[in-house]
Amino acid sequence: MQKIVELANNTRVYDVANVTPLSFANQLSERFSNNIYMKREDEQSVHSFKLRGAYQKISGLSESDLVKGVIASSAGNHAQGVALAAKRMGTEAIIVMPLSTPKIKVNSVQQLGAKVVLHGDTYDDAYQYAKSLEKDNDLVFIHPFDDIEVIAGQATVAKELLEQLESIDKIFVPVGGGGLIAGIASYIKSYAPKVQVIGVEPEDSPTLYQALKTGKRTVLSDVGRFADGVAVKQIGEKTFPIIKDIVSEVVLVTNDEICAAVKDLFEDMRSIAEPAGALATAGLKKYLESHNIKGQNIVSLVSGANVNFDRLRYIAERADLGENNEAIIAVTIDEKPGSFLEFCNNLDNHSITEFNYRYYEGKDANVFVGVELEGGVDEKTELLDRLAKSFGIVDLSDNSMAKTHIRYMVGGRPDVQNEVVYRFEFPERPNALLNFLKKIGTNWNISLFHYRNHGADFGRVLIGLQADDVDELETKFDELGYYYSNETDNKAYRYFL
Repeated sequence: MQKIVELANNTRVYDVANVTPLSFANQLSERFSNNIYMKREDEQSVHSFKLRGAYQKISGLSESDLVKGVIASSAGNHAQGVALAAKRMGTEAIIVMPLSTPKIKVNSVQQLGAKVVLHGDTYDDAYQYAKSLEKDNDLVFIHPFDDIEVIAGQATVAKELLEQLESIDKIFVPVGGGGLIAGIASYIKSYAPKVQVIGVEPEDSPTLYQALKTGKRTVLSDVGRFADGVAVKQIGEKTFPIIKDIVSEVVLVTNDEICAAVKDLFEDMRSIAEPAGALATAGLKKYLESHNIKGQNIVSLVSGANVNFDRLRYIAERADLGENNEAIIAVTIDEKPGSFLEFCNNLDNHSITEFNYRYYEGKDANVFVGVELEGGVDEKTELLDRLAKSFGIVDLSDNSMAKTHIRYMVGGRPDVQNEVVYRFEFPERPNALLNFLKKIGTNWNISLFHYRNHGADFGRVLIGLQADDVDELETKFDELGYYYSNETDNKAYRYFL
């Protein structure tokens, strides 16, 4: 830890990095009765903190290593940091990126002078290929987080914070492989040991959380891809021993809560953070909602703003759900004239945000309804309890299939024999949907299909198939190598499709 602090105090990162602003968040501060500040790493030249660690590492290489050239694997921010640092130091850089990497990120790296090699469907595929190229071509590998020099570069964020704010009570930091939080916590604990450093991770990528829980580095079987900047299966070998003794705790947040934080940052800063960039703010909000803390000075790190424009549609759709400003419910009403009016009368001034319905030849009608809320969870509970006295009610606000697919395809329930329904995620790249369908094959009739491009690295599909032998079908799915989930018993499917 001491070496990290010494390197940070004698850093070279300001050859390329800016001292980023510490902005006061007026709306969040008033809402939570604390003084909340945003450390704006989104305002670096590459819109991310990653250039700090990359430049600290590359600028310290020997002349013989610089002649060899450097190589890295990354799906975005680290790639830009390495490319910029290599350009500044006059060395060649090769960046291996997954085939699913959005073109905007590939172009950004190429514009900085690096050579991009596209390989594999995931970051792990790109990493393994980069390591093979390192060995075959005698290159210098620049790790995104598991390197003392890289960690020291990220520690300069904490150095700035202590100079910018005289008194700090808590700092919330996003966690992927642990390089950023290891650097920040090392520096903070050396100069301001009373300050709490709190990590934040997505619920579907709890890398550090699991390691702290078990006391050892755990390899996750799968990680969520929404906050792709922190989608790491295992905390770093060098970072974990540093983190485990000096980080206070880890907060886990949902993807919807991350979307809500993106909206908060826009409303307070007029800045559009990427999902991983808003992660710390989502954790800060969740922490303060569950702790009775007032009047403290609290910092959240806005770690990056490299987000595809197309992805903002998805983020906007989910933000109100993450803030508990909207409820998604399935309502069973009588299939007769006047039932819709009766239901609306029972809403008691709550605005309808969405209403999806298709006539069905039965005595009951199932309606997909979005309802606007202002008072959060308590208000939703009161509303659902009241509606349940007159109608059949199912809360779908936390039902991923309902939010991603069902709300866009309510249209009746045909009588399909032996139908099974699955959710899939597959790498999003040219012809990805066509290739997915080819791999599914023609042995099973497709009875239902829904797909929307969200501008993300992974596409999401809901597919219904007529299958007599589910085991045979899932054996075929296992061969595809894509994430899938059997949703045949999902209430949203049963109600509407």
